Amino acid sequence: SPRVALPTGARDQDEAGRRNPAGKAKGKAKKSDSNPPTDNDLERIFLWDLDETIIIFHSLLTGSFAQKFGKDPATVLNLGLQMEELIFELADTHLFFNDLEECDQVHVEDMASDDNGQDLSTYNFLADGFNCPSGGGAPGATTGVQGGVEWMRKLAFRYRRLKDLYNGYKCNVGGLLSPMKRELLLRLQSEMENVTDAWLSTALKSLLLIQSRGKCMNVLVTTTQLVPALAKVLLYGLGDVFPIENIYSATKIGKESCFERIVSRFGKKVTYVVVGDGRDEEFAAKQHNMPFWRISTHGDLVSLHQALELDFL
Repeated sequence: SPRVALPTGARDQDEAGRRNPAGKAKGKAKKSDSNPPTDNDLERIFLWDLDETIIIFHSLLTGSFAQKFGKDPATVLNLGLQMEELIFELADTHLFFNDLEECDQVHVEDMASDDNGQDLSTYNFLADGFNCPSGGGAPGATTGVQGGVEWMRKLAFRYRRLKDLYNGYKCNVGGLLSPMKRELLLRLQSEMENVTDAWLSTALKSLLLIQSRGKCMNVLVTTTQLVPALAKVLLYGLGDVFPIENIYSATKIGKESCFERIVSRFGKKVTYVVVGDGRDEEFAAKQHNMPFWRISTHGDLVSLHQALELDFL
């Protein structure tokens, strides 16, 4: 029977809502993402969902993972809560989430045209008076109107620094954490592998196989806001698999529009394959006539890897 499409991002809305009850961010829609890869003979692009497809996170918090796979609910919830704390701590401390939560973008380059390219090596982000007001201007904000030229430039600087940080630490997220938090992350990663029956490692087999092909590419389209999504990617050890230019957040515009942007970036000659667990990406895939590979169990990840090994995909 035909599936009913949920409102976009409904699945993760409560996750966003816990941090961001204040409604949608304002931001200019930009069509140009960073330059297409020099390799013009791209043949196939895999559009991956993040939560419950590559990583197990959201369902740890809701209890649905424990219920579905017969795991101890308390253990699973505790794992999820500790991971959530790490994600938001990294996002707040290093990735400007306090500044950017209300100024969410779809893609890291969306503010690039407002960036004057000045050297940021000695720039003091804490003292530049930037404020991302929700609704009106914050009392005492010295930066003029939200959306003013100077304000947009400061916003653009934050996204540039975010990109530099991601690129600098994508293989070593531990470098951004205190020794204690580093230990905690390693422990959580191994407990997570254990509880989820190596879900992430199984997904990684497919991601790495695609990456090794040369004419194929992995792109991430998630309903998580961009900054926490980057924190998740780093903390789950996926920074090397997804260049920051290949990460899109559908929080503001929905998956269907994200797919549209990706097609306009890479062109229509490429074959797109959508991999995910949710109705929103399934519906978006259908709208764009893209094949959809559903991930709802560990076995689906194993079958995906087999299909890739046999060159069916």
